[in-house]
Formats: sequence, structure tokens, C-alpha cells
Amino acid sequence: MRTAVLIVIVVLLGLFAVLNTNALMFPHTLSLGFVTYRGVPMGLILLILATLLTLLFYFWAGIASLRAQADSAKLLREMETLRSSLDSAEGSRFAQLQNHLDSRLSALPSSQGDELAAVNARIDALQRDVSLQLAQLDDYLKRRLG
Repeated sequence: MRTAVLIVIVVLLGLFAVLNTNALMFPHTLSLGFVTYRGVPMGLILLILATLLTLLFYFWAGIASLRAQADSAKLLREMETLRSSLDSAEGSRFAQLQNHLDSRLSALPSSQGDELAAVNARIDALQRDVSLQLAQLDDYLKRRLG
């Protein structure tokens, strides 16, 4: 986008220069305070100065954009590093939890293991019963509501 704007500005300045060549080349007196020049094409100097300022602004904006992109890339790299370190820490915590649970379950006496199996069977039966009741309720509501 910036390149298109720069091209349009330079083309307009060139068109302006071509259409006003006589006025741009008309001699003027230029005073810099300590020295005075006579017969200087002031319009041409101003046109060149405007072109140089346009190019300077274009390159300054480009450098600012590159800096912003570099900063965001650096931030993304840091965030990726942080995410990977957090993932590895979380994985190690899960592994420690799994080891702890395995050691605790293996330490249970066999009678408690049987009780645990009975509780699991009871939970499974209750889950099947609740699912069956929900299915029956769903069928009833479909029949009643059409």
C-alpha cells in the first residue's frame, strides 16, 4: 500500500514538473542568510526537496514497520518457548501423578481392590440405568410434543 502511494506521489510530482517546466526553471534570488545566489531555479529546488522528503518518509515508515514485525516475531518466539516449557512441565506433572496413583493402587490390599471393583460395577450399572431413563424420557417427550 505504501509503495502504491509513493508511486502515485512521484508520478504526480513528475507530471507537475513536466507541465510547469518554464515556471520551475524561472531564475530567482536565493538567500541563505550568509550568502546570496542569483539566477537559481527555486521551483526546481523545491520540487527536488519535496521528492526527497517523500522518499525519506517512505523509507522511515518501512523501517518502522520492519521494527514492529521484528518485535512481534521475537514475542511470538518467546511465547512458543514458554508454551513448550509449560507443556513439558505439565507432562512431567501428569507422569508423577500417574506414578503416584499406580503406587497407591498397588499398595491397596486385595480386599479393598475387590471392594473397588464392586463400586466400579455399581457405578456402571447406575450409569446404564440413568441412560435408559433419559432415553425413555426423551421418547416420551417426542411422542407428547409431536
